[in-house]
Amino acid sequence: MLIKKQSLTLMGAAALALSLNACSVMDWLVYKPDIPQGNYMETQQVEKLRIDMTKEQVEYVLGRPVLRDSFADDTWYYVYHYKSGRDASVTHKELIAHFNGDKLASVSGDYTLSKDFNTPLEQSALPEARRPELVPQVPAQRPDTKPLVEEKNPARSNSSEVTPVVPSTDK
Repeated sequence: MLIKKQSLTLMGAAALALSLNACSVMDWLVYKPDIPQGNYMETQQVEKLRIDMTKEQVEYVLGRPVLRDSFADDTWYYVYHYKSGRDASVTHKELIAHFNGDKLASVSGDYTLSKDFNTPLEQSALPEARRPELVPQVPAQRPDTKPLVEEKNPARSNSSEVTPVVPSTDK
């Protein structure tokens, strides 16, 4: 009886160990969605920032911030948090915009700023496109000025038939 009880306990422990081990194997097979949270920003958006931009302009470029300080509206926080469902890796990026009154004073965080960030928006110029003078495109003139299709005079006939004109081959 004692051997039967010990073997039953041993088999129970083995079954428990296998079932717990199977959970980790099944965990890899179960679909888990990716979880993005916050403000996802491309580097092109951050490169558009310029010093002395208004709050409206910054909000237009980057979107609404995740957090505005309740007591001092001069600091905006843009936070992005991404957790992968497959390997549970976490990506965390943040950008903090500091304003002086209504104008952007500085930006700090995980994004690299443009080299033109310290040039105010009013002083920066758009790159000019170099293109030649546009010449109107005139279709090539046909040597034969006769129409390809002749319409019958509607006053003479009630039918609206069109008769094709065959160009002559005499030259």
